[in-house]
Amino acid sequence: MSGSEVKTNMDALVKELNQHSYNYYVLAMPTIADYTFDKKLEELAQLELAYPEFADPNSPTRKVGGDITKIFTTVPHKWPMLSLGNTYNEQDLRDFDERIKKAIGESFEYVCELKFDGLSISLTYDGSKLVRAVTRGDGAKGDDVTANVKTINTIPHQLKEGDVPPLFEIRGEIFMHRAAFERLNKEREELGEVQYANPRNFAAGTVKMQDSKEVAKRPLDCFLYSLNTDKNYFKTHWESLQALKRWGFNVCEHTKLTNSIEDVRSFIKHWENERFKLSYDIDGIVIKVNSYAQQQELGFTAKSPRWAISYKYKAQEVETILDKVTYQVGRTGAVTPVANLKPVQLAGTTVKRATLHNANEIERLDLHEGDSVFVEKGGEIIPKIMNVNLDKRKAGALKIIYPTVCPECATPLIRKEGEVAFYCPNDEACPPQIIGKIQHFISRKAMNIDGLGDETIETFYQRGLIAHISDLYTLHEKAEELKTLERFGEKSIENMLHGIELSKQMPFEKVLFGLGIRYVGETVAKKLAYGVKNVDKLASASLEELTAIDEIGQRIAESIIEYFGKAEHLHQINLLKSYNLKFEVAENEITLQSDKLTGKTFVISGVFENYSREELKDMIESNGGKILSGISAKLNYLVAGDNMGPSKLEKAKKLNVPLISQEDLLELLK
Repeated sequence: MSGSEVKTNMDALVKELNQHSYNYYVLAMPTIADYTFDKKLEELAQLELAYPEFADPNSPTRKVGGDITKIFTTVPHKWPMLSLGNTYNEQDLRDFDERIKKAIGESFEYVCELKFDGLSISLTYDGSKLVRAVTRGDGAKGDDVTANVKTINTIPHQLKEGDVPPLFEIRGEIFMHRAAFERLNKEREELGEVQYANPRNFAAGTVKMQDSKEVAKRPLDCFLYSLNTDKNYFKTHWESLQALKRWGFNVCEHTKLTNSIEDVRSFIKHWENERFKLSYDIDGIVIKVNSYAQQQELGFTAKSPRWAISYKYKAQEVETILDKVTYQVGRTGAVTPVANLKPVQLAGTTVKRATLHNANEIERLDLHEGDSVFVEKGGEIIPKIMNVNLDKRKAGALKIIYPTVCPECATPLIRKEGEVAFYCPNDEACPPQIIGKIQHFISRKAMNIDGLGDETIETFYQRGLIAHISDLYTLHEKAEELKTLERFGEKSIENMLHGIELSKQMPFEKVLFGLGIRYVGETVAKKLAYGVKNVDKLASASLEELTAIDEIGQRIAESIIEYFGKAEHLHQINLLKSYNLKFEVAENEITLQSDKLTGKTFVISGVFENYSREELKDMIESNGGKILSGISAKLNYLVAGDNMGPSKLEKAKKLNVPLISQEDLLELLK
């Protein structure tokens, strides 16, 4: 290649790899496999070595992570959070061992650790108290996510007295167990939201959420594996790990001290298959020289320590036959294609199905009937078709065409602008949507009706006993018919009817969530309920009024307007009203502490350091003030916290509404 061709090639690699780094570290939504990324990075590094004159100062070979998100406060790392060199083969591992021996001799030990597939975190303890949690960021500085990290149960806020250094930093990996990921992703699917690809993305997205109360609802975990102090308290890494355990930190039980590279190889081989029995994901093994003195002697490169390396497992992939593509209709009407495969063993399980996500994925793969396909199960929980073996495609094989009508009710499918999924709009007559809606309505987080389960709802629908949510409240009229059903005795019927009757006491926000409006999850339902107070106001609210409610964006607002724009939905709500379900917020009686804020109106927006928004609301109302749902010319004060929505801020300034802080509010109450 000529010099100009080499430079063009290197520039293209830099651009591509920087984008992938941004997707991985900042957006937490990777679009390329780790192995492919590492190979491209290796190719770029070799070109830079051969042609240093063309090396880009912004090359990813000179950076550790990605850019810093601007949402959180940026904090410099006292000790840089460097990345590790990666290898995928035994020869590189032996080369690493030989380099260690040449530098420090034959007498040393290795510590082998599982390489957790999560989000790196740095925790600072001062006086045995957790004072700061910072993400890796670009290695030199990261984001302060202390409030969110404090919600993780396995991270202690205060250590017990003992041999704990007065000030130290500990590093680890935040992750999510697979079972929790599957449950939470299913909830996202039911709401019609984009699902996370794997637990790592879910954990990373959770740590970066604005509201720590929402973070607390998501079950994160954390393993700690590295200690940094100003002076040496221990001679070896292994000793420090034992100390971390004594101090109450969650250290992985599978870490092992070894004496040779052969022991390391055995450890790697053991976990290549055993990793699939773990409740969490790992993507490799980390090998570290044990002695701190020897680590110091070996030193660092610009990007990584010379005394450690990461052996990464390749994502498991197998080839099998595509039998057919079927389509599932969810309760929100989203039509999801599923590849039905000839059963094959992959990552310790028998795989019969793989996700195809949407119509775009079928088009990207150019799937044909009977294709031989490569299926991967790396960090993904659900197997995924990576590509097609075109050499094995049969002559005359028909192309897989995504349907234009609902596979369940034959209604023409729709696709909204900016969305990838197709939907069946026939939500009042499409069987899986009706069944899914009623199952959602009775669920624990919605109406929590005892004595009813998903299978029972399906049976009732098929027998013509129910066709809408409101029909649940007429089942007491069909008691004799219920007795004819298999497995339905008098006691079980009595318990079920009692549970249905008790559900009438559930608060408005639970009823609203139970209706199954697209994008209206448990938290959004609560925001809406307390923002508008009753269903009539919600049904008549404009786009502007809805988006004025805290944390309600345009997409949610449009979905609500669309829902209440259908006569069938209004009819159902009227029926539920007639059965005495609660469709307004039960305002608690407020004991006035003073009348200092009487006649004054407030909107609270943003995140506050010392108080939650509910606490500020109670403070205002107990002193005679009134909370409004949105910003208007009638508003007296906007109580503004951090990370307030820009649209609210802009509207307040346009209407000359005074902005006050939590401190200003306290001054008004003095």
